[in-house]
Amino acid sequence: MRHLIAAALLAAAPAAAQQNPIDSMRPDAPELAPYGQHPVGVRTLSFTRAEVIDVVRAEGDDLPRYDREITVEVFYPAAEGTEPGGTYEAILRDGETQVTLSGRAARDAAPAAGRFPLVLVSHGYPGNRFLMAHLAENLASKGYVAASIDHPDSTYSDMGLFASTLWNRPQDQSFVLDAMAGLEGELGGIVDASRTGLVGYSMGGYGALVFSGAGLAPGVARPERYTAPGDLLARLAVGGDRLEEIADDRLSAVVAIGPWGRNRDFWSAEGLSAIDLPLMIVAGGADAVSEYPAIRRIFEETTGTTRHLLTFAQAGHNAAAPMPAPSAAWSDPAIYAHYADPVWDNVRMNNVLQHFVTAFMDLHLKDDTAKGGYLDLVEESGDGVWSVSGEGRPVAGHTYWRGFPEGTARGLRFETRPPG
Repeated sequence: MRHLIAAALLAAAPAAAQQNPIDSMRPDAPELAPYGQHPVGVRTLSFTRAEVIDVVRAEGDDLPRYDREITVEVFYPAAEGTEPGGTYEAILRDGETQVTLSGRAARDAAPAAGRFPLVLVSHGYPGNRFLMAHLAENLASKGYVAASIDHPDSTYSDMGLFASTLWNRPQDQSFVLDAMAGLEGELGGIVDASRTGLVGYSMGGYGALVFSGAGLAPGVARPERYTAPGDLLARLAVGGDRLEEIADDRLSAVVAIGPWGRNRDFWSAEGLSAIDLPLMIVAGGADAVSEYPAIRRIFEETTGTTRHLLTFAQAGHNAAAPMPAPSAAWSDPAIYAHYADPVWDNVRMNNVLQHFVTAFMDLHLKDDTAKGGYLDLVEESGDGVWSVSGEGRPVAGHTYWRGFPEGTARGLRFETRPPG
């Protein structure tokens, strides 16, 4: 019976899904979601974190070291006239099945002239550098260099000890910032890392908060699964030496999607209040993995900065971040569920995320103050009033979410808190 159901699901997959596009744009997408003016290029790079503590092989206080190879998919503005379109070979959630994704980036295209802010993209546990390729491509078309990271011990192909992710995730993010800032050649010439953004999903969000300065809560007794050998996590706790070493003034804006950790008391208000750079949190209102009430605690306790919380009502942990499920995933409900949400359409969530991340990064990395208006919203989208003239211009009393066509902001909430 299960095989019959799986076959029916695959047969029901729309033709567009069977082509596995990551660049879909719905007709009702909000204003800032569509791709920008730049053609997009993409290159695969590899960097080595030398002499890293090998958490997987560590025993007690014996902490061997190894060279940690990190693959990064770099999306960037391409030279004028670049022919759009290309494919990516990616692995599914099962860790074995290879799928071909299609997008707009041209492989190894010549970069555009100029210099562009850097945005790091960090997947969940497990995930890979293609899980949020839709967002990375979109940002590149708008004048960013987006570096999407494969985190060892945390990808579909090499999912390993969770302790490795707990220890390495913020350090991988820090290392890739340094690597991209020091990149040479024609691609390195366009990278401006002086003001860097970071988008992290789930464990990528955990890493992003730590990298932003949120030291872990010290002295908390945790189950073995949530610890690391040699009391390593104390080095990332409030006052920890490694936390101080990776602190980086170039990191200027963070988007944490479904950030994991507060649900397991990895932070207290003390640690979270240390974040002093602009923060946007994105969450599903029914997230049972990172747990929505815990994500709200992060929002409430990051009192050192102006922060926003975008909530997709009734969405689960997959809110906004994952690309649409590739057609091969439709044959297995368990794999499909890794990408999809029971309530929300993936493309819709992706488009909403593209809109808000564009506004947020343009404001904080490009000083485009006009984009602040897209973040100054009535909290409950349903409370917004649509009032426009016959020419389509807002008139007195219009409070509907800026950039959203009439009636299309339903199911969303956007909250903002000032420091303090």
